[in-house]
Amino acid sequence: MEKEIINKIKAGTKVRVFDDIGRFEGVVLGRKHGNESGGTFTVRGTVAGVGVEKIYPVNSPNIKKIEIMSEPKKPSRAKIYYIRSLSKKKTRKKIGVTIK
Repeated sequence: MEKEIINKIKAGTKVRVFDDIGRFEGVVLGRKHGNESGGTFTVRGTVAGVGVEKIYPVNSPNIKKIEIMSEPKKPSRAKIYYIRSLSKKKTRKKIGVTIK
């Protein structure tokens, strides 16, 4: 994966991840352990009306491509786990990212 895309992945960024299984679209809740071998990022999306979270390793060979769909206006925290309990409308207002 390209370093500039990896550096753009931060809390509040809306991404579309293409891997071996398919694609998954959602908002990045946070990153852990930076760019080292154990680094991961958590993506929260909605599948069939149910909230789903997936954890992806940054250096995974299974990830084919990552598209950055939108970036937050200003992330207020490093990890935005609090959006789990917010509605889509409140999330849009809080971080400035549209969620489908």
